[in-house]
Amino acid sequence: MKRLFLALLTTALLCNSRGRLPAENWPGWRGPEGVGTSSETGFPVKWSAASNIAWKVPLPGPGNSTPIVWGKRIFVSQASDEGRTRSLLCFSLADGKKLWEQSVQHDKQELTHKTNPQCASSPVTDGSTVVAWHGSAGLHAYDMDGNKRWSKDLGQFQHIWGTAASPLIFENQVILNCGPGLRTFWIGLDLSSGEEAWRKEVPDATSEKVEEFRGSWSTPVIHGSGNKAVMFLSMPNRLYAVNPRSGDVGWTCEGASLLVYTSPLVTDRTVVTMSGYGGPSLAIRRGGSGDVTASHRLWHKPDKPDNPQRVGSGVIVGEHVYILNEPGIAWCMEVATGTRLWQKRLGSGGSWSSMCHVDGRLYVINMEGTTFVLKPDPAECQVVAENKLEELTRGSLAFSQGKIVARTYKHLYCIGE
Repeated sequence: MKRLFLALLTTALLCNSRGRLPAENWPGWRGPEGVGTSSETGFPVKWSAASNIAWKVPLPGPGNSTPIVWGKRIFVSQASDEGRTRSLLCFSLADGKKLWEQSVQHDKQELTHKTNPQCASSPVTDGSTVVAWHGSAGLHAYDMDGNKRWSKDLGQFQHIWGTAASPLIFENQVILNCGPGLRTFWIGLDLSSGEEAWRKEVPDATSEKVEEFRGSWSTPVIHGSGNKAVMFLSMPNRLYAVNPRSGDVGWTCEGASLLVYTSPLVTDRTVVTMSGYGGPSLAIRRGGSGDVTASHRLWHKPDKPDNPQRVGSGVIVGEHVYILNEPGIAWCMEVATGTRLWQKRLGSGGSWSSMCHVDGRLYVINMEGTTFVLKPDPAECQVVAENKLEELTRGSLAFSQGKIVARTYKHLYCIGE
């Protein structure tokens, strides 16, 4: 009997070691924790437009938002009819069948850049409610079957480059970094009703004119739970550490520029924030109160050679930051010092995609639709695979149920057998 038990136990352990860790949802921008990681394993490493594709379906227009996945449903935001129709689409993860579509009309002019179609914000869900921000067309909540729960008019947003920050769900609230442009604020709303719970104005982030090079397109990151939960926001000029239940500021650190695209990179001890347009990068030791620039800033890189254009966010693995910069050059940096350990061009195209660390590997897709799979090694850049879809892509990848979901300007792809 003892031998039988040991044999069964050994078999179970071997199956677990060769199989996958439990499936995990990808419920919002940058995954379960908002930092580009997942505990799930068993994802594909190699594919092409003609191989290892479970399915692909056409999309009604281009877009920069990233799909999200919950259970057997994929949600993606989409603009069509030159931005006048703004939609949330739901597809089956199993076969790509469109399950439902909910759209709102917005006929007023809303500025954006030609490379940033409307509805660049990614949706978010808690498995009961799914929320999408359509810029000046409002914030909209639906149940998982597409029935409307509420809509919230947040007013008009005008900036020459449009909007992009994504909402997040924390406890019973939807939180959004609203802007950039002539109106900027953070807002928390009741998830069940859409009623406003709190709002905080951000004077330093507000532009005087729509063409001003100022603003944050960054999605906040909430780290921790219970009383230890802190929300980090990368904004013009500084990083903010905020109470996610009230929007009250705990501490700030100076050193960013007037333009911020990436999300903050957060660990238990450190936060790294990076500016756009060649602006500074910096790291802050967590804690303190008020302005902690003098006491907690670990490093500050103000010079352009240390800061290529950055649109997609990086990811922290151990003590190192890995990021694919907009020109298409990957970097590895030390979290503690900001020292660049290596850099390497990946492919021939640029990238707006954010790096993800999944299944012990780094994944990132460039504008040519090529996904690079890397080994996270601070000693050298090791490319494990190079997978080409050959379609314009400015969104990032989503990982769930052993599948990789990619949104190009033409199709929604489900990668994996």
